[in-house]
Amino acid sequence: MIEIEKSSGNIYADLDLPDADEMYVKAQLAGKISEIIQARRWTQQRAAEVLGISQPKLSQLMRGQFRGISEAKMLELLARLGRNVQIVVGPARRSSKAGRVEVVFA
Repeated sequence: MIEIEKSSGNIYADLDLPDADEMYVKAQLAGKISEIIQARRWTQQRAAEVLGISQPKLSQLMRGQFRGISEAKMLELLARLGRNVQIVVGPARRSSKAGRVEVVFA
């Protein structure tokens, strides 16, 4: 019988990878960048020109290979794609000592 384990929602944490939370946030940001580019039907070359990055770097990002791209850079790319980016800092929930980082798309 195959044992099935329910996901936490963060595949990187489920795989016990280092920096799992950061990787999950970056994956969400990369996914949104890709989604916007595809919705506009831009070529990677056109998108790279608008974003001010090389086409190979954009190609890597769109394929989920984003270790060399910071979260700050991804937020900048979203702004260049016409998205407002807000960073909201608030208190952690009482049941948790540590806060959390999450991405919410409006």
